[in-house]
Amino acid sequence: VPDAFTPQKVMNLSARGEAGLGDRMLIAGFVINGSSPKKVLVRAVGPTLGGFGVSGTLADPILRIVQGSTVVRENDNWEAGNNVQLMTEAASKAGAFALAAGSKDAALLITLPPGTYNAQVTGVGNTTGVSLVEVYEVP
Repeated sequence: VPDAFTPQKVMNLSARGEAGLGDRMLIAGFVINGSSPKKVLVRAVGPTLGGFGVSGTLADPILRIVQGSTVVRENDNWEAGNNVQLMTEAASKAGAFALAAGSKDAALLITLPPGTYNAQVTGVGNTTGVSLVEVYEVP
């Protein structure tokens, strides 16, 4: 008897690329499936990438979570407007590397209902550079 199909769950999606201007912004699409909301950690990492040897990083990313044409939530500087302890715990639970205190990386910890979303990354003051956009389901 062949093995039965077992659906697997994706816990993390990430992509590194150039966050440009206008239609050249860095975008990662993701879907919340099922019938109940899910807690996700979404990050736009720029300056912290320098510590991993990446050059030309985006100095100050802005992260927007968008559904259709509606901005659901946005963040500039991960500690601003967020509970730092909850963000740090969520990153640890999800297996994400830590963001340094005071870094200009952007992040959101949010519970989203089922639907299709985009994480959009741009730079403060129309700056450009290499960024990592990440989406984690938080257990």
